[in-house]
Amino acid sequence: MHAGPNHLLSSIRETYWPIRGRNLARSAVHKCTRCHRFKAQPVTPLMGQLPRDRVVPGFPFETTGIDYAGPIYVASKKGRGAKLSKAYLAVFVCFTTKAIHLEPVTDLTTECFLMALRRFISRRGKPINIYSDNGLNFVGACNELKRFFRNQTTINTVADAMTSEDITFHFAPAYAPHFGGLYESAVKSAKHHLKRIAFRSHLTFEELCTLLTQIEAILNSRPLSPLSSDPNDLNPLTPGHFLIGRSFTTIPSHSYHQYNLNRLTRYERIEALRQHFWKRWHAEYLRQLQQRNKWMTNNTQLNTGKLVLLKDVNLPPLKWKLGRITKLYPGQDGITRVADVRTIDGIVRRAACKICPLPDSE
Repeated sequence: MHAGPNHLLSSIRETYWPIRGRNLARSAVHKCTRCHRFKAQPVTPLMGQLPRDRVVPGFPFETTGIDYAGPIYVASKKGRGAKLSKAYLAVFVCFTTKAIHLEPVTDLTTECFLMALRRFISRRGKPINIYSDNGLNFVGACNELKRFFRNQTTINTVADAMTSEDITFHFAPAYAPHFGGLYESAVKSAKHHLKRIAFRSHLTFEELCTLLTQIEAILNSRPLSPLSSDPNDLNPLTPGHFLIGRSFTTIPSHSYHQYNLNRLTRYERIEALRQHFWKRWHAEYLRQLQQRNKWMTNNTQLNTGKLVLLKDVNLPPLKWKLGRITKLYPGQDGITRVADVRTIDGIVRRAACKICPLPDSE
């Protein structure tokens, strides 16, 4: 009846006296698959290093993370009798400067995401890499772009240039939001202001676009590093410095064109100012990214052929799917954080936080 180690040992000793019985009882209870399924623990690998795109200077939004937030209820018109419809918020965040771009979309289809992506590219420039979760609209947009570039390869030199500058999509494993902590945090920050400003108000689409633009300016004016207590310290470094040269909410200063500040040309002054921003980015912001607050040790290593459970928060433990690991995806540090698991429904790809190893049976 699945007793504990002490109860099991006392029951056995009524008939037999096993050698090293206490260790044997603990081993038998630990290897019980049914008991293990009730208290299954997922794998917690060592926290990985920061991606290269987070620590290398580059143009704003050169590497972008994308996520959705919502739904947001939008009114068809002002006043009484307005019909409410759902809208969503597409959040674009720069991996290098943490600058944020907000785009409202009407639904979660691939077509709406592609149109939002075109609006983003028209105003912020084309990104090289796009990171997102495994949503169907993101996967559909990736397939549409690949199909377009494949069909346009031999038409003219412009299409060839676009093909050589294709956007690379990177998808996180399913049910692993911590793989996209940067854009998940951006969604949380955007919803923080939206809930407090809009609350229960039903805005029209134009009012929603205006509000999102103002929230975007607030988020791009937040400091990237902790503020100093020195009253003579300079203004804090913000994402807006990399976009327009100052914070979006800063009061514009007077013109000093009539003064001869130095002997540099205008281009050289702008270039020196840009280098000064990146120097502060490296000294103030980049150092604080090296802190680790959890996942300090690697408790379990996954192996091919290991019998595992796939954790599902919507199901009780006894209904979690059984599977065997068929392929591992180790990171640059050699630690596996993603694996392919063969289940009764086929092969699925899951992160280590959703994989619970079962005890080995003889």
